[in-house]
Amino acid sequence: MTKKQIAILLPYKENYNMDHAGAASIWIKDYLSQSKLKDKTIVYGNLNKKLKPLTPNFKNIDLTGKIVQKSLGYTKQLYNDYLIEKYLIIEIHNRPESLLFLLKKKIDAKLTFIFHNNPIEMRGSATISERKYIAENCDYVYFVSKWVKDKFFQGLPYNHKNNCEILYPSIKPLKKFPRKEKLIIFCGKLNSSKGYDMFGSSVIQILEKYKDWNAVAIGNEPREKYNFVHKNFKILDWINHDEILKYYSKASISVVPSKWQEPFGRTAMESAAHGCATITSKNGGLPETFYNELFLKDITSRDIFNSIQDLILNKQKRISIQKKNYLNVRHKLENKIKKIDDVKNFFIMPKIYINRNSKLKILHISQFDERNDYRLFNISISSKLSKGFIRNGHDIVNFSYRNYIDKSLIKEKNSTLNKKVSTICGHYRPDLIILGHNNFLYRDNLEDLKMKFRLKLSLWYEDALGFKGEGPNWRENLKLIESNHDLIDSYFTTTHPDELKTKINKKKLNFLPIPVDENIENLNIYENTNRHKDLFFALSHGVNFGKLKKGKTDERETIIKRLITKYPDINYNILGISNELPKWNYDFLSELNKCKMALNLSRGKPIKYTSSNRIASLIGNGIYTFVDLGTQLNKIFNEDEVGTYKTFDDLGSKVEYLLTNERKINQYGKNGKQKYFKLFNNKKIANDMILKTM
Repeated sequence: MTKKQIAILLPYKENYNMDHAGAASIWIKDYLSQSKLKDKTIVYGNLNKKLKPLTPNFKNIDLTGKIVQKSLGYTKQLYNDYLIEKYLIIEIHNRPESLLFLLKKKIDAKLTFIFHNNPIEMRGSATISERKYIAENCDYVYFVSKWVKDKFFQGLPYNHKNNCEILYPSIKPLKKFPRKEKLIIFCGKLNSSKGYDMFGSSVIQILEKYKDWNAVAIGNEPREKYNFVHKNFKILDWINHDEILKYYSKASISVVPSKWQEPFGRTAMESAAHGCATITSKNGGLPETFYNELFLKDITSRDIFNSIQDLILNKQKRISIQKKNYLNVRHKLENKIKKIDDVKNFFIMPKIYINRNSKLKILHISQFDERNDYRLFNISISSKLSKGFIRNGHDIVNFSYRNYIDKSLIKEKNSTLNKKVSTICGHYRPDLIILGHNNFLYRDNLEDLKMKFRLKLSLWYEDALGFKGEGPNWRENLKLIESNHDLIDSYFTTTHPDELKTKINKKKLNFLPIPVDENIENLNIYENTNRHKDLFFALSHGVNFGKLKKGKTDERETIIKRLITKYPDINYNILGISNELPKWNYDFLSELNKCKMALNLSRGKPIKYTSSNRIASLIGNGIYTFVDLGTQLNKIFNEDEVGTYKTFDDLGSKVEYLLTNERKINQYGKNGKQKYFKLFNNKKIANDMILKTM
């Protein structure tokens, strides 16, 4: 027997039985019908022992004898099982109280939650603080419609979280258009909130006028009573869900005239998919259920009568709408199942781990990230270049100068540190000193070292330097590297020399692409079949700071927010915005590995070949990456290797277009990685630096 790794918790009042199945039960039943993870999944619910559950992998939580706190007692029984079974994932449906209970237990399992109703009207998510706590602590939160999602974010300080997304109820399309009868159907609670009062009075008039038509209402409501009687009008109690679908197949017209704000409206989706000409109101999530042409202007008996009569009299129109609904199912079951399975497989699969497997004597003076406990090892240019020199057969000593800076002496350029470098050179006697992202050595010290050891001196720098790009602190950065420029033999800058306005001799200036390393950028994201996010972007307020700075924003955040607003159907995974903290090394790669495409944005205006450090982590790990056309990277990479865009509208439309062809996305990601490694691997770049310096 396969060990269960995933537990699904139904609402305790949900009847997981074919004859009385509610929305959550049907959701789970449909999902498990085709999920590749069904054998690893167990469903928890409260079901009368006489009734047969919808699926065999069901465990009943008996609430017999419990009078109060049923929801809490119900959840505690699942929790006790978790302590024994050690489930990796727990999926909770529509009971925020149960989610909060498990979150506060700080269990190791990944927690996912599905909102089937308005969060503001539910215990455990009614307040802003409760919803904020859920958004920031639950691993994944799904909403059955955009309307439900909007309600969840109402009053929150942001309207997007990477772990919160819409996942519509869905249906398996019919293989053949069904044979239709002159039948009108209503399905749902027989109350005024669902518009049954208006439907009943209008359909009686229809049946009186069009005597060859019939109608059926399926449902009940003990709290409201209506006396709609006609020989052609059949009123049924709740019946088996499969039987309801058969009625949809026979019916020509379906009416869903809800007055209340429907969270989604499964009746509308199912009847339309079964070829009904479906009339609905516009309340709540109903407009999201299918591509509707038949909305009620007013939920009145007269408006419903007119809408039905129009379809009866215009047979050609009725048939045309029926076939459109049948052929254009908006929410297909197979897509939903793949999306859920991708997320769960991502949680289940092992975490990402990067493999760790003389000609010149080089002293590389830089920051090698000891002070950050190697949090930045995977984006450290210093480390990648040093490894490149070693692969080319050179001998190298790495010296982290920041470990020896006395902050009180920075203004004096730290004479103690200069003396330490001189001592190291006396012991090691390098052929080449490389200043990595710094220029702190005194002029007289440089002159002494060059004369004494006849060494060469090179400097590389990765922050903004171009005046056209107006990047952060570019003037101060340029002034820093210009110091002692006549003594420095070569420069390598991630800002292209064409973009520099400097007193440094142009012949000394060289472009430094962000290098990749075969042991660091070793992911082939294009091969990952469980990617459930569409577009990745990461922002930080300084890699060394490592966190978001309060009150700080920049133009990249503005662009991303506009993109999210204009293209809400793209499924974003964004770090550094909306309280989504930046992530580093394996955590960063784990977030990247969820995604199909990525966006690389630098601060300031885009300029020739200049990019943020992360471009190597993106393209180098095999994810198709978009860059601003202003970077001119299209002169190096083809569009099927690295994507370019002129405006954020251009970007949004290109992303949406590519999402229709995942195979193309994968091939582009593979092409980009191969080209990037061919041109900018650290062994090649390190060799070029040696050739241009020595």
